[in-house]
Formats: sequence, C-alpha cells, structure tokens
Amino acid sequence: MSGTTRSSADLDPRRRRTLYRAWHRGIREMDLIMGRFADAEIGTLSEAELDAFEALIEVPDRDLFRWITGEDAVPENYDTGVYRRLAAFHRHDAPIHG
Repeated sequence: MSGTTRSSADLDPRRRRTLYRAWHRGIREMDLIMGRFADAEIGTLSEAELDAFEALIEVPDRDLFRWITGEDAVPENYDTGVYRRLAAFHRHDAPIHG
C-alpha cells in the first residue's frame, strides 16, 4: 500500500514515475516524508524543481532523514529551494501534544 492520496491520472509520465518513487523509497518514514510532499507539490514543480526533487530521491534514506531532522548539515549541492520546501513541509515548531 503506497499511502498516496493523489491521483496520478493528470500527470505526465515523468511526474507519475517520480510520484511512485517518492512513495516507494525503502523505509516507511521516508515514504511518508517524500510521498506526502510529492502528493502536494508534484503537479506544480517546474522542470528544474523536478530535477532537484529527483536528485533528492536518489539520496540514501538515512542521509536525507538526518538532513530533514537537522541531525546533519545538508550538503551545499542538495540545499536547493526544493529541499528547503520539503524540509519546511514537515517542520513542527511546536510540540504536537501540548
């Protein structure tokens, strides 16, 4: 089960493939991080942004997870506008339970 809530019917083949890959990474946490972002943004990414997102998909789960959680610094070549949008999409600045 992928978890996606978005139909890919209106997407071109490249975006369909990228959406699928975002939801099928390896570890469930990264499926949720990448997949939820892709569900929300895949239809509006420019070609250059899609290139940057596809580059992030190639990063090993462990590394990308550590960047998003702030455990490790993001390498300069991955610190793109798309990466910052992805990280902000999942940022919680306040406790979930309060």
